[in-house]
Amino acid sequence: MAFLIYFMFITVINDCACANARGRQETRLASLFNSPVNFVGVSSDLEAAGNIIDALDAGEGREGIILANVAPRNNKAKKWPNGTPFCYFYYKKTLVVSSIDGLTLSLVKKFKLVEAVKVVDLAKTVQKNLPKQTTEIINTQFRSYEFLPKLAFWLKRHKRVFAQDYQMKNIADAPQAVWWVDNFGNCKTTLLARELDKKTENNIKNNIKVIHFASRLKDVEDNQAALITGSSGLGTDRFLEIVAQGKSAAKIFGLKSGDNFNKKQKKY
Repeated sequence: MAFLIYFMFITVINDCACANARGRQETRLASLFNSPVNFVGVSSDLEAAGNIIDALDAGEGREGIILANVAPRNNKAKKWPNGTPFCYFYYKKTLVVSSIDGLTLSLVKKFKLVEAVKVVDLAKTVQKNLPKQTTEIINTQFRSYEFLPKLAFWLKRHKRVFAQDYQMKNIADAPQAVWWVDNFGNCKTTLLARELDKKTENNIKNNIKVIHFASRLKDVEDNQAALITGSSGLGTDRFLEIVAQGKSAAKIFGLKSGDNFNKKQKKY
């Protein structure tokens, strides 16, 4: 039996990451695209921001889809009818579909990848493409499952999607903070290696107490902490990482994702 093969990648970046939620999202996407699906579980919009950049870097601009959604319904998010709106943009041949509120797109803004994104009118788009399911999808608790995969499918199939431009200048700026702690305890920051001037270096030294900069992890002496050019980033722009050779920098300095450099840490 002949079937359509999509030669592309799909990456999901989502805070709905338990086995049940992950399995449902992956299955829905695989059924729509017949493509391999990769899943990155996150716990915050800042973690999602960094992982969007890393996924774009991994895809190298090839044909693919990145779906990122961190959409709480509590506190400030109560202002939305049912969670933050979604938007989309293209980086070369890669389609990115994302929630727009908070810091999720803050590093896309930092890298100046696009000047504007397209904010989707969910109700009109669903009414046009799935009129019998409009009420169900508009009110669903699990938009990452019921709506986001179908939105990506409609965009790839050139179906009608109602959307308006939204300028990136309106997106929140990324804080100077840790956006990810890896399994070794290395702390990926939102700072780029090319941004490391004396003022920035002194700020980190004063607050995080990292004592020096090294170009790469190998150059850090055993049992010594340092700021290095890390592996994450896009193209030649790499994020700075706080590391401790042979140890966990996160444990030593009490760091976790979201911590910014204005918070005093213990000296090492």
